[in-house]
Amino acid sequence: MTMVFYSQERIGLFIDGSNLYAAARALGFDIDYKRLLDLFAAKGRLIRAFYYTALVEDQEYSPIRPLVDWLDYNGYTMVTKPTKEFTDATGRRKIKGNMDIELAIDVMEMAQYLDHVVLFSGDGDFRRLVEAVQRKGVRVTVVSTVRSQPPMVADELRRQADTFVELQDLEAGIARTAQTHRDDRASPDFDD
Repeated sequence: MTMVFYSQERIGLFIDGSNLYAAARALGFDIDYKRLLDLFAAKGRLIRAFYYTALVEDQEYSPIRPLVDWLDYNGYTMVTKPTKEFTDATGRRKIKGNMDIELAIDVMEMAQYLDHVVLFSGDGDFRRLVEAVQRKGVRVTVVSTVRSQPPMVADELRRQADTFVELQDLEAGIARTAQTHRDDRASPDFDD
């Protein structure tokens, strides 16, 4: 299905970071978040782009920290929280960092200022959220993939969305290229 946007439409992006990362990895590409922002900014009036991720605290180096910092300086509203470490019933240590509630609250709070929500997640738990904002007159596009094994989008979420966009169909416009890898090594410009 093709993406349908209107030029005067107020758009909000809501990115479930770990879900989008897993979907892109399953499809074999890395996302260039500048290109992703540019793609949707060209489709209408991009009001806000939220990125949700849990961060492991007390780690000397977190592999996601440079991405979080870059996104924070380059047009994204970062929503983070520390992961929780616990021991499950079998005695294995587990790390938990679910951002569903944060994302749901932000979508509900922003709905009155938006015409179109773009949700980057395949999590079926968001079906009721999508239904609720649709009742407020907001269109919802879900971006995920059915082409991975297993598919990364829950069928009930896909059915509830006004439009489902296959992540792989966006690859040409949002994937990192050899050029973007070179650009990332250039020194950041903080003269803004």
